[in-house]
Amino acid sequence: MFPWREPIAPDSAAARHHPRVTTDTPVLSEPARSTAALLAAAIRDAALELGFARVGFCPVEPFTDAARSLSSWLERGLHGDMAYLAGEPRHDPARLLPEARSLIVVALPYGAEPGGGIARKHLPLSGQIARYARGADYHAVLKERLRLLADRCAQLTGHSVLARPCVDSAPLLEREAARRAGIGFTAKSTLTIAPGLGSYVLLGELLIDLELSPDQPLSRGCGSCTTCLVACPTGAFVDAYTLDARRCISYLTIEQKGAIPRPLRRLIGRWVFGCDVCQEVCPYNQSRRPRPADEAFEPRSALEEPDLLQLLELSASGYRRFVKRSALRRVGRTQLQRNAAVALGNCGAAEAVEPLGRSLRENPSGLVREHVAWALGRLGGERARALLQEHRWRETEAAVLAEIDLSLAESSSTDED
Repeated sequence: MFPWREPIAPDSAAARHHPRVTTDTPVLSEPARSTAALLAAAIRDAALELGFARVGFCPVEPFTDAARSLSSWLERGLHGDMAYLAGEPRHDPARLLPEARSLIVVALPYGAEPGGGIARKHLPLSGQIARYARGADYHAVLKERLRLLADRCAQLTGHSVLARPCVDSAPLLEREAARRAGIGFTAKSTLTIAPGLGSYVLLGELLIDLELSPDQPLSRGCGSCTTCLVACPTGAFVDAYTLDARRCISYLTIEQKGAIPRPLRRLIGRWVFGCDVCQEVCPYNQSRRPRPADEAFEPRSALEEPDLLQLLELSASGYRRFVKRSALRRVGRTQLQRNAAVALGNCGAAEAVEPLGRSLRENPSGLVREHVAWALGRLGGERARALLQEHRWRETEAAVLAEIDLSLAESSSTDED
């Protein structure tokens, strides 16, 4: 592998954002290097050798139409608390690397289950984690392979190249980039569907100062199908291609830092990090044969069906072990405990009552206790009501007291019915 090195001036913006890959070993002849099509073909082969399932190229030019759509979406407030989406412009790749001449877009598959996984049965006190987060942290995996791809580009050209790897943390409209590069089309669910792979793919981009022949963009391919829109448990789709993030389970379990709105809690089911429902029902993901999956995303046993009681009672060290080298680092321990409380309330298992009662007494977070009180009210029964009443006189936080009162009132109303 040819090393990355910083430019001479380490304080400059270029040093922070434009690492340089160097090599003195030419592989292609001079005529081949001057041919954008041949170079693109060689880079495509190199990307496939590195394990990427799809690779495509598009010019570095503003995504004008996508920018207008994003602006309209933001103006409607459908992004919720994700203020970062309204910050730095995301539609112009050249802002990330002014010297870039092409954008290389890649996709890694992460393991759809045969048949979409819809009929799978779950253990009584287990939660659900979105499939992309059950293995290694995709940010690290994609960035490392994109760096290797930049090294290969330098080898193929025989000279230094200026490149910047991007994953979804960079201010770039990557799904539009994937469409323009011919990787996939944007579905009504707003996800990217790569024909032959479905939507269970993770995207990455490499901005590079090489002229490469672009691929043909893909047009929409959902036809009249609205399965994903109808299946969404929380009704998060305003319309085809338009998601109200504030109702999306992925947003509620990851981006939402405070209390989850009460009307949506019972609709979340057992999801504690993300959601796959719109993917599970998508016809493009329905295959009797296993789809290709990168081995880096092989699910960890603890993340396939996480124990909700263990999540509810996570210690600081237990939290660090649970999220280590995974995308779950995106949420804090309190959020995971909050999400576990909601999932336990939705599991319908009486054996969850006592652990919830213990958490109501002992958890130091008012946010967690609020959702625990809701879960006890949701499960109902004499013991759950007794625990709520017992704790009421100890509680000092207004939000938790209000939730206890609501849960007791709803529980009594249910008994009367």
